[in-house]
Amino acid sequence: MKRICLVLFVCIGSIQFAGAQFILKGKIEFEKTVNQHKQLMSSVDEEDMDWINTMKKQIPENKHTYFNLLFSDGKARYEPGRESNDKPTPFGEPPANDNIIYSDFNTAHTTAAKQVFDESFLIQDSLKKYKWRITNDTRKIAGFECRRATTVIMDSVFVVAFYTDEIVAPGGPESFNGLPGMILGVVIPRLYTSWYATKVELSGIKETAIAPPKKGKTTDYKGMEKTVQNSLKRWGKWGARYIWQIMI
Repeated sequence: MKRICLVLFVCIGSIQFAGAQFILKGKIEFEKTVNQHKQLMSSVDEEDMDWINTMKKQIPENKHTYFNLLFSDGKARYEPGRESNDKPTPFGEPPANDNIIYSDFNTAHTTAAKQVFDESFLIQDSLKKYKWRITNDTRKIAGFECRRATTVIMDSVFVVAFYTDEIVAPGGPESFNGLPGMILGVVIPRLYTSWYATKVELSGIKETAIAPPKKGKTTDYKGMEKTVQNSLKRWGKWGARYIWQIMI
């Protein structure tokens, strides 16, 4: 009697088939970069130029923050990472600086903790859906060959993403998801903001660390957006851009 044995070689959270590697679990560090000078200039009126020029002298042109994305078994958790060497800004930290976003790709559900001014929100909702357009352009990020895709969020905000199909989980920084692999780079020109993976680690990942946040006022994305819009409706252009940053 013949026996047919199928052996899959699994090593440090990855599977290899005919020389191709597919990563199932790991930790990605993202560097978020915001051009603060361009953000200040983007919503300024001519009468505010003196104030803007004074502020530009007090803050660095680019602000860097770091986030970690842990992923395994169809789930992911995006959270603040190591401290940046940048000096604190005199007017406080920008929105989305403390975001924690848990994504379950098996159930298409997310739990996100977002701090907006003095209020903490705990969002329970479905994963956001994006209409991606995949192109043939590629670039290498953190050692991975990534393919370029684009979409539009919040009706008019253009987004560029770069994903690799070598990492199986269809997630990415913040709430971005839905491509055929992990998103390792995101650029939002209108917000002068980018997220790029700096490294990918495949060992030492604790499954218990990939868990949803628990603190905050429970709502969904629509509920939080309504609350924020009511708070910022007098801010004009500044308010609109602030909402975009909060809702990412």
